[in-house]
This record gives sequence, structure tokens and C-alpha cells, in this order.
Amino acid sequence: MTIEWRYTVEQDLGILPVSGHLGPEAVRRFTGAVGWVVGRGTGPVIVDLSGLRGWSAEGQLAIIEAAGRLAEAGRGLELAAIPADGSLVPNGECRPIPVHADLADALAAHSTRHGEPPEGRHEWRTTGWPA
Repeated sequence: MTIEWRYTVEQDLGILPVSGHLGPEAVRRFTGAVGWVVGRGTGPVIVDLSGLRGWSAEGQLAIIEAAGRLAEAGRGLELAAIPADGSLVPNGECRPIPVHADLADALAAHSTRHGEPPEGRHEWRTTGWPA
């Protein structure tokens, strides 16, 4: 089983919804999505996990590595709606990753910090992501 993803940039905020199961077989695809994200947009990235059916330890490590890659690019990573089967367990090298109850809470946190929602939108997605 793998994942599907869609990436939307709204000026200074990226949103990366991921669906499916983030297990060992999906880590490469997730890492590729993060590479796509690093090359596009600026500012923090919210990874929306509300469509995720579950994740493995390898999937959690992939998220921690993604946070590191984005930090190297001067960008932050935040999570929305982590799977109910566990919380993200950061390793000793990981800076704290903000976790929001859902995407609406994450977006509200950013609109509170930055005022009105930004204008302009760009979107990329895997072919399996519903239109």
C-alpha cells in the first residue's frame, strides 16, 4: 500500500495532504513529495494527515527527516490530524514539530499569526489524488 499526496502553495504557506498508509513501502514516495515541496514555495508546510489510515515507525521517521530537510531550507513543518494509533515520537536530534488537531486549526493558527489568508494559489498532486 502506498500514499497519495497533493501540495498547495498559498503564498507563504504550503499544505501537503497525504492519504493512504505511510508505511515502509510508501516512505520513498513521501520523501519524493517532500523534495517537491522543498523546491516550491516558501514558509512553513502543514502536512495534513487526516486522510492517512495509519503510519509505521518508518513513516514517522520519514516525517522527522522531512522536518529536518525543510529546516535546512529555512522552512518549518507542522502536522495536522495525526493518526489516532499513536503520536509522533521524535528522535533526540529532532526539534519539536507543532501538531494541530486538524487542518482548520492549523490554518487558523497561521491566519492568527499572519492576518488575512494569503492570495495566490498553486497546486500539484499525484495522479491518484481525487480531482
